[in-house]
Amino acid sequence: MYRFTCDYEEGCLPEILSLLNDTNLVQTPGYGTDVYCEHARGLIREFCSCPEADVHFLVGGTQANLTVIASVLRPWQGVLSAQTGHVAVHETGAVEATGHKVLALESPDGKVSAEALKKALDAHFGDPHSEHTVQPGMLYISFPTENGQLYSLRELTELSRICRGAGIPLYLDGARLAYGLTADACDVTAADIARLCDVFYLGGTKCGALFGEAVVITSPALKKDFRYMIKQRGGMLAKGRLLGIQFQGLMEEDRYLSLGRRANSLALRVKKAFTQAGVPFMIDSPTNQQFPILTAEQLDRLAPSFAWDPWETLPDGRQAVRFCTSWATREEAVTALENALAGL
Repeated sequence: MYRFTCDYEEGCLPEILSLLNDTNLVQTPGYGTDVYCEHARGLIREFCSCPEADVHFLVGGTQANLTVIASVLRPWQGVLSAQTGHVAVHETGAVEATGHKVLALESPDGKVSAEALKKALDAHFGDPHSEHTVQPGMLYISFPTENGQLYSLRELTELSRICRGAGIPLYLDGARLAYGLTADACDVTAADIARLCDVFYLGGTKCGALFGEAVVITSPALKKDFRYMIKQRGGMLAKGRLLGIQFQGLMEEDRYLSLGRRANSLALRVKKAFTQAGVPFMIDSPTNQQFPILTAEQLDRLAPSFAWDPWETLPDGRQAVRFCTSWATREEAVTALENALAGL
């Protein structure tokens, strides 16, 4: 069975295992105050061309999202997100459990448009009775989005401009950032993200680490007391060095971007194989997530050898599914899929 279900089914990069093993019996201070975390922070600041950034390590994406959002918003504020955004649909109400509403915006392509953002802000702040409704306090986006889409530099710049004009922070979820930055269609760099966003995170869990996300805060206004919020939300790992060591392994020798390029390259082979088999796509994704539309018969023929993630049932009964490659996807798995699709 070849699994294309998601990009976090394997363990981690061998280099990370080696680092963890080599440092296993070294004694260090706890809670991310060790030399490995500090070294990883330096590598991330260099990667983002943002030497003044604060960098904090958390265990997972949902934890990072709820911690960041809760630290930014005032009690009467909510977070704007695409209706398909991770915080809106895939986190079991984690943000709402912090006392803040997710304010979902219509988004046909999974991205927040400048027009939708401006319309939402104008509607609230132009309403004479606005104090009776939840105030938009920040914008959440992801890169790539849930359906593998990318913001262009122009789009990201415009969102940043609107947010700063309205005085609300822009937060970018980078759970799959390695795959987004290395996509052929991407014209955004890590430095652009650091310059245009107030806070974002580099995903580790889905990008080669055993677990972990690196939250990067660039706005001075958001830096103060963030560690208090990490602790209160249960995110301050006692053995914090385990996170620093993993991000050291990811960021050294250009590994973070190299693994993204590899996964995207394999995903494009998957995309080509489906296209040559005459299979349409729900979304034209340039990243490691691909969304072919298959009939029940086609799925039955593939099911004995391959696993995928169900995505959406179309009105005609066909299924849009997700085939996802990762840093660890084997060439033989893609070759096997190509051969199967050739006879579909």
